[in-house]
Amino acid sequence: MSCSAREKLDIEIVHSFERGRFRFAVFDFDGTISLLREGWQKIMHPVCVEMICGNHPPTPEIEAEVAQMIDETTGIQTIFQMERLVEMVRAHGLVPESQIRDAAGYKRVYLERLMVPVRERIARLHRGELSLDDVTVRGVRHFLDALREREVAMYLFSGTDREDVQYEAQVLEVDHYFQEIWGALPSVEEYSKEKVIRELLAAHRLKGTELLVVGDGPVELRNAKEYGGTALGIASDEKRGQGWDLHKRERLLRAGADLLVPDFTQAPALVRYLFAEE
Repeated sequence: MSCSAREKLDIEIVHSFERGRFRFAVFDFDGTISLLREGWQKIMHPVCVEMICGNHPPTPEIEAEVAQMIDETTGIQTIFQMERLVEMVRAHGLVPESQIRDAAGYKRVYLERLMVPVRERIARLHRGELSLDDVTVRGVRHFLDALREREVAMYLFSGTDREDVQYEAQVLEVDHYFQEIWGALPSVEEYSKEKVIRELLAAHRLKGTELLVVGDGPVELRNAKEYGGTALGIASDEKRGQGWDLHKRERLLRAGADLLVPDFTQAPALVRYLFAEE
């Protein structure tokens, strides 16, 4: 695809990869398919700052440290982000040891706040005030349909708790696309995105070139590259559900994305490129 074609189609090809061989695709959920949790970073950030600072005023350094932690860990299980928070709370020493919660305790605080807007969006969806297109990344169903037409086996994995991601996929009416839906479990031994990719490759005797990993976080893209898969980064402005988020684009470039799109509005052209059909 020429440079001018890339600009016209808004498909940024970063690295060459073997096209046309994809048999399996693994998708991240939040920010890649779902917008139900849009804005989670703006909820996690003040929670972390509040837990670190206690009764002390926050400093610019702490604000920046929290922002960096969230940026680096996007896509990982929430409990592991909260384990990082426990370390940060202790490192700054602003909160008495007796008041420091464990990772599960901090996760409960975060989820209590996060689920307020999530439940409201689901309620508005059920009332007909929002459409499915309003709460999914633009064009994603067309992309899923196109992969299904090519008999690609699709799986879903997420850093969100398993029961929640399964429920939210059902709410968005995308659950039927996937052979299996994985979400966070208590330990990395039980579940991680790396474990899913590794076990899929082994169970189906796949070559890395037969696996497409689609996500908006650095974790799944790095995992894809580690096992020789192709990493499709979704650098979407989640507030609008479409268009480029340039900060996210830079993050996904650093994670090793092979190609980047802002959304799935040009799904037919994207699929034709992936399968060397143009």
